[in-house]
Amino acid sequence: MAILNKSTADAIDDSALDAQGGSRFPQNGLTMRSVCKLFVALGSLLLSLRPAFSIEPAKPQGNLPACYAQLGILADSNGPSAPAVPDGLGVNIHFTDARSGEMHLLAASGLRWVRMDFTWSRIEKSKGQYDFTAYDRLVSTLEASHICPLFILDYGNPLYDGGLSPYTEEGREAFARWAAASAQQFKDRGVLWEIWNEPNGSFWRPKAKVEDYVKLALAVGRAIRDAAPQEIYVGPATAGIKFDFLEACFKAGLLDYWRAVSVHPYRQTDPETAQGEYKRLQDLIAKYAPGKTIPILSGEWGYSAAWKGMNEERQGKILPREWLTNMASSVPLSIWYDWHDDGENPTEPEHHFGMVSNPYDPAREPVYEPKPAYRAAKTLTTVLSGFRFDRRLEVGSSDDYALVFKKGHATRIAAWTTAAAPHAIVLPAGRGRFEVTSYLGSPLPALFADHQRLRIVLSDAPQYIIPANRTQLASKP
Repeated sequence: MAILNKSTADAIDDSALDAQGGSRFPQNGLTMRSVCKLFVALGSLLLSLRPAFSIEPAKPQGNLPACYAQLGILADSNGPSAPAVPDGLGVNIHFTDARSGEMHLLAASGLRWVRMDFTWSRIEKSKGQYDFTAYDRLVSTLEASHICPLFILDYGNPLYDGGLSPYTEEGREAFARWAAASAQQFKDRGVLWEIWNEPNGSFWRPKAKVEDYVKLALAVGRAIRDAAPQEIYVGPATAGIKFDFLEACFKAGLLDYWRAVSVHPYRQTDPETAQGEYKRLQDLIAKYAPGKTIPILSGEWGYSAAWKGMNEERQGKILPREWLTNMASSVPLSIWYDWHDDGENPTEPEHHFGMVSNPYDPAREPVYEPKPAYRAAKTLTTVLSGFRFDRRLEVGSSDDYALVFKKGHATRIAAWTTAAAPHAIVLPAGRGRFEVTSYLGSPLPALFADHQRLRIVLSDAPQYIIPANRTQLASKP
C-alpha cells in the first residue's frame, strides 16, 4: 500500500430503504407519505448524477473458478494471452465487511478484482488456532458480486518474533503453517495469494532485509504447494520496480513457486513511463525462468489527487491511461490504489488516492460520491467490455497512443497523447461514421473517415473510437 494505513437523509425514511439503497415498503402497507418520500429521494438522486453516469450492477461474467484462467496465469492454461476487459482490472480495499450499499457501488464500476490485506495477527490470535470468520464473510460477499480476491499474506504477529516480520525459524514456520491453512480454507474459490506487501520498504519490520524475506517466501511457497497445489501464489509486491530486490528473489528460486511477479509501479510521472521498466523486468524473468510464462502483475498503483500537479480531474485521466498502458505491456492484472479516499485533509496525499470520495452516507445512492476516476473506470469497463488488447498503431510520434482492441470481428480504439498540447493525428480506417466517447463516458462529436483516413485530435484525456454499423476500423497494421 502507498502508506499504512447531497445527502437525502432528511427527505427519506431509513426504514424504507434496503441495504442496496432501493425501495422497500413497510409491512403495514403503502402510504401516500411513503410514496412522496420515495419520489423526493429519486428526484434528488437523478439531479445529483451526471448524464453519462449510472449505477447499474455489473452483469455476472463467468464463474469464480475462472478467475485464474481469465488472467492466463495457470501453468497449464490454454487461454488467451491478454484477458478480456474487465477481467484483469481491480481496486484496493481496506475492509472485510462492506458498508451498506458499498459493494453495489464497487461492482457497478465493472471491476473484477479487489486486493486486500489478509492479516496474520487478525486470524491467529492463539498459537495454532485460526479464525477465518471475517474473511469468509468477505469472500462470500465478493462471490455474490462476481469479484475475485487477491489476498496479501502479511505482517507480523505478536505471538512470534515479538511482532516483527518473521526472522526466526519458529516465526517462519508458524507463518508458513498459517499460510497453508489459509490456502486450504479458501481453495478453489479463485484467490490469488500474495506474499507480503512492499517488503523492500517500511512494511518489513524493523528494516527491509531481502534475505529474511526470501526465506519466508520460500517457506510459504513450499507449504502452499504441499497443502493446496492448485492455488496461485505470487510475489513480491515491491514498492516500485526494484530490480536488485527482484533479482535476489529470482536467484533464490522463488520463480519455481510464483506463478506471477507482482510489483507496485508508483511514480509521479506519466504512467506510460513504466513501459521500459516492464520490458526490463520481463527480460529478467526470462533469464531466471527460461521457457516459462510468468507474467507481471501491477498489484497496486495509483495517483493521489493531492500530489503536486495533480487534481481529481487529472487523476481521472490518469486511471485509464495507467490501465491501458498495462494492457499494452502484457500486464494481465491492474489494481488501482485506492477504493475510497482515506480522509478529507486537502494537503495529505494519502487521503486522496480513491476512486470515490471519503464521506459515506447510507441514506443516499451512491453511498460514496464518485470521483472522475470512478467514472473513467466505469467508462473503460463498459466501452471495452469483452474486448482484448490487440496492438498499438504507429501514428508518427512516440507521444501518441492509439491502442486497438478486438472482440471477434469488432474493433475499437483507445487514443490519447502525452504531448503537452492537443494535436491531430490520422488513423487508417475504412469509410464510414465513427462514434467517439470521452474518458468520462460522454458522447463526443462523431467522426467520418474518407479515403481510408480518420482524422482525430488527441489530448491527455483518453477517448474511445467506435465504428458505427460495423465499419472496419484500423484496417491497416
